[in-house]
Amino acid sequence: MSEHAAVNFANEAFYLAFSTRDLEAMDALWARHAPVTCIHPGWSALIGRDAVMESWQAILTNPNSPAVDCRKSAAHLFGDVGYVICYETLDQGILVATNIFVREEKTWKM
Repeated sequence: MSEHAAVNFANEAFYLAFSTRDLEAMDALWARHAPVTCIHPGWSALIGRDAVMESWQAILTNPNSPAVDCRKSAAHLFGDVGYVICYETLDQGILVATNIFVREEKTWKM
């Protein structure tokens, strides 16, 4: 598998964990050694793995959280860092997202 395909695969795993509300899978996707930050639409930036995972727990256990689908993803690489630009489709409209990945122990993590 090419590195671009591997980053796209990690991005798809993120949206699968989101859509199936799988907190364990979501937790496995986030880096444990690299700095972690997350910006949910409309939220302030969350800095640190604990804050990010607390937010995902709240989102994934909330039955009113929106369904999100990823479209037209494109991976870009620079050494051990990759990012994916994609469109997130929701009932309320479409957002552009940037998901950043780092290679950690031979696996791409957010």
